[in-house]
Amino acid sequence: MTGVLLFIVGIVAALIGLGLSIALHEIGHLSFAKLFKVRVPQYMVGFGPTVWSKQTKETEYGIKLLPLGGYISMIGMYPPKQGEHATAQGTGFVSQLIEDGRQSSAESIPEGEEDRAFYKQAVWKRLLIMLGGPFMNFVIAAVCFAIVAFGFGVYQPTTTVSEVYQCVVPAGTEEVPEECAEPAPGYAAGLEPGDTVTAVNGVEISGWDELQGIIRESVDEPLTLTVERGETELDLTVTPRPNEVYVLDQTTGQILEDDNGNPVTQTVGFVGFTASSERAQQDMAYVGEMYGQTVSGVVNVVVTLPQRVVQMFQAGFLGAERDPNGPMSVVGVGRITGEIAAQDEIPVIDRIATIVQIIGSLNIALAIFNLIPLPPLDGGHVAAALFDGLRRWFAKLRGKPDPGPFDAAKLLPITMVMAVVWMVIGVLFIFTDIVNPIHLFQ
Repeated sequence: MTGVLLFIVGIVAALIGLGLSIALHEIGHLSFAKLFKVRVPQYMVGFGPTVWSKQTKETEYGIKLLPLGGYISMIGMYPPKQGEHATAQGTGFVSQLIEDGRQSSAESIPEGEEDRAFYKQAVWKRLLIMLGGPFMNFVIAAVCFAIVAFGFGVYQPTTTVSEVYQCVVPAGTEEVPEECAEPAPGYAAGLEPGDTVTAVNGVEISGWDELQGIIRESVDEPLTLTVERGETELDLTVTPRPNEVYVLDQTTGQILEDDNGNPVTQTVGFVGFTASSERAQQDMAYVGEMYGQTVSGVVNVVVTLPQRVVQMFQAGFLGAERDPNGPMSVVGVGRITGEIAAQDEIPVIDRIATIVQIIGSLNIALAIFNLIPLPPLDGGHVAAALFDGLRRWFAKLRGKPDPGPFDAAKLLPITMVMAVVWMVIGVLFIFTDIVNPIHLFQ
């Protein structure tokens, strides 16, 4: 019963984190809009029926039923039609859609507040308004990662021995032999669990990274390890043996493959022990490293999104195996946080730290996804503003008159198509996360 309750708590924590992330994303847009005096009739978190709202002088703040997004509405999103055909009316569906968009935009502007319309703002102001949301998500992610690194600390390997291996096992060996033809160097030298290595060849070491580097580079070279065992200090002589290990990608941690798809290996020195780990507070450089790795992973998912969609379809309808590093919906994130919260054998501080880190990663995903230069995402509005600025700059460069604001209403058909595409992808991801979820713990 306790496990089920904790699982629910984890899901609720994920939903609260997502809701706050969306709310702050929209506050990023709202803050710049208010700063530049753009009138904002609505600020809403979620979609669907309104659960709660409060009207201020000119803005209605509210929460809607489905926490799958949010929005602010600004007056005058689209400029009126320019030129000699300003009064012409189209007859086709697309033309009518564009005209309806322009009409709705015009009707949103109260009399006397034309200068507060979104399309009237300078290009740099429109850019800041639309980039304010993703910027806020990037800030939230930095705060979450800083809390994990500075507050909770991060598990790091130490120079204290956790386990000593009896045998040398090359990469790719499926079964560990019951008897060793020759014992592993550490085992043969008398290294024991609990020993702490303090120096190599009489030179004090700073930590695990330095110790591991020395061992890996000292194939067949005798090393004198100074270790502390309880109250005793002693020297052990070990000679690292050559051992084949997989080469890992420093960003993803996955095994690298050659052009033929075979795992890449390298020969390194091997002593035969694992290091114990303990939480340690990290510096700002580590926060930057966490940030960079997360951004790199999310960008990779976005760039390969068509391929990922195919994989999700195969996982959802054909039973294919899920990629543990692949994308997931809010349902998948909720399930993962629920699984983490329900693990009684994991210390509470570890579970909380992991959930905070997940929320940070989620914010980076929200920011980067919203920067895709397609409507109705923020990146679509950014692209439109940039195009508007470039065409005006180019006209000025050529000595031509100002062409007027870019008719962003013409993008409405693309907006509708992409809205349907994003909705279908979202439903597919949710369905797959229900029928074939990613499990951290089996």
